[in-house]
Amino acid sequence: MKSYLLGVGLVALCLTSYTQASAQGCVAVRHMSCAAPSGTNSAEYFKQRAGTFQVSAGYRFFRSYKHFVGTEEQKQRIEQGTQVINVSHALDLGITYMPSPRWSISVNLPIQSNDRSSLYEHYGNPATGGDPNANRFHTGSQGIGDLRISSSYWVINPAALPKANLAIGVGVKLPTGNYKATDNFHKLDKEKKEYLINKPVDQSIQLGDGGVGASLELQGYAQLTKGLSVYANGFYLFNPRATNGVKRSPEATTIDLVTGEFSVADQFAARLGLSQSVRFIPGLSVMLGGRVEGVPSKDAIGSSVGFRRPGYIVSVEPGLAYMRGHYSAALTVPVALIRNRTKSYADKLDPLGVKHGDAAFADYLVSFNVSRWF
Repeated sequence: MKSYLLGVGLVALCLTSYTQASAQGCVAVRHMSCAAPSGTNSAEYFKQRAGTFQVSAGYRFFRSYKHFVGTEEQKQRIEQGTQVINVSHALDLGITYMPSPRWSISVNLPIQSNDRSSLYEHYGNPATGGDPNANRFHTGSQGIGDLRISSSYWVINPAALPKANLAIGVGVKLPTGNYKATDNFHKLDKEKKEYLINKPVDQSIQLGDGGVGASLELQGYAQLTKGLSVYANGFYLFNPRATNGVKRSPEATTIDLVTGEFSVADQFAARLGLSQSVRFIPGLSVMLGGRVEGVPSKDAIGSSVGFRRPGYIVSVEPGLAYMRGHYSAALTVPVALIRNRTKSYADKLDPLGVKHGDAAFADYLVSFNVSRWF
């Protein structure tokens, strides 16, 4: 029975170590505690009693720089030096309380630091033969992100049937992150003299989206053999608000009614994989799976107007999980296989059907989290 509990506990760690979408690049998906667990994830899970709680911390990193229109990479952007580069670091802090062994309540808050360098947002992309490095400037954002409160419940009592189970979770996302972050942009006047203008940073590095959202989560597992288990989970964030009122170009004399303000977009993610315990290292398991995450072009509820870069990433996701006593840790490095910048709501309004914006994506993402039960 102990080996069963350990195996299922490791699967629980696989499931809860990633419960929020955080796309790798300019597809604007808020971090929202995407690395910190939203529920139980200890090997001792099935021995816990009411009143147990857990603290967790997760770190995430990615660097996006490859531009795509649809699934086609715009390789000339790197060759010309006009690519946009986003570097993102996030520390996700979480606490989980268990009123009962089947029910958990979690609060998660991310702390973020984002840097973005580009040419077109400042002087503009240079003509052929120009030096792109001469025009590259940085903008950034730092601070807390959007707070998430969630609750999860196992459909079957895990202590009675530890080999397979399904958990249903719901949550609310609160707009605690600054969705109006600004920075200085370098511009040239008619006499080619530089001046600075302070305005909102790009949507992809805003700390929040400015909307109250509701999330639905499903996670399940099944033990196939003594040390091998299959895990799966899915997540969808409903963001009913249309736009958050932040004008992309406040200096413009006219505002585009469709794309002039930032959209408050839905988000989604799903994972499926296998977890195999390592016999000669007690508490260690290796994971291999796939995942998809992204932003739809149209929200499930409410209006879809506003500026957004919809798209999705399909990744292969190797990882390691380790548990010892009341501590647990997990490391995953999803590597992108498919990157697709789909048509936005505004793109689809083009009567000629040719409009299709681009977005930058990363090659991989690093996610590491640790937790302790009390």
